[in-house]
Amino acid sequence: MSNQPNIEELQRIASQVRRDIVRMVNAVNSGHPGGSLGCTELFVAMYFHILKHDNKFNQTGDGEDMFFLSNGHISPVWYSCLARSGYFEVSELATFRKINSRLQGHPATEEGLPGVRVASGSLGQGLSVAAGAALAKKLNNDDHFVYVLTGDGEQQEGQVWEAAMFAAHHKVDNLIAFTDYNGKQIDGPVDDVLSLQNLHAKWESFGWEVQSFDGNNIEELIANVEKAKELAGNGKPVMNIMTTIMGKGVDFMEDHHKWHGVAPNDEQLEQALGQLEETLGDY
Repeated sequence: MSNQPNIEELQRIASQVRRDIVRMVNAVNSGHPGGSLGCTELFVAMYFHILKHDNKFNQTGDGEDMFFLSNGHISPVWYSCLARSGYFEVSELATFRKINSRLQGHPATEEGLPGVRVASGSLGQGLSVAAGAALAKKLNNDDHFVYVLTGDGEQQEGQVWEAAMFAAHHKVDNLIAFTDYNGKQIDGPVDDVLSLQNLHAKWESFGWEVQSFDGNNIEELIANVEKAKELAGNGKPVMNIMTTIMGKGVDFMEDHHKWHGVAPNDEQLEQALGQLEETLGDY
């Protein structure tokens, strides 16, 4: 996108996106606010600064960067950023999870929502899709990047590691992946459910370039994505392990797995909105 916002402007957008998230899930008493709030900086950075994309939406992604969301339950943050960057009207956010809405709880394709290329939410599949899309770009001599976000709990799925081997073996070096490492999943701390142990070393051992950084520091995040783009093109895909805080920006939600899939009630919504500045206007 042209006229890219500076860091302060991106932070203001992030505040509005967080307001959108908590309002969307509260309105239907359903959804996943925790991871959405934790990944807000990534989505804002991607859609307002990093991605070379067109909000008129080319389904095949030819001649532009592509983004895939594998952990599709954090759809609220994606929908907010798609709307706020012009893919569809912001007012449509009010239809989230309602009957006949294009904004289903997990991203879907049958209603043709601009920005969404594949249905997601069945955890473990997104990296495979992204690896295939990135390989297709290489075969078509398209020099744009393919980005994909996965969750940390999601990496307990075996298909993730099949895709990891595939991408490294085929030198899919235009693929830049992210892991949302907040250490929480729906049943509790990731380390208690099924420890990932040294995730950085794991990805390196699978033949990937690996970076680790603070995913809630938007300036640090952008700098590391720029570095990832420099690392790419050298025969290896790139994994970015982002440490984030589940529920970031709302103090009573922060760092607790309870908020993985629980919507705030009306009183909690007002408390949350009191901590988040309205910067672009609520829908």
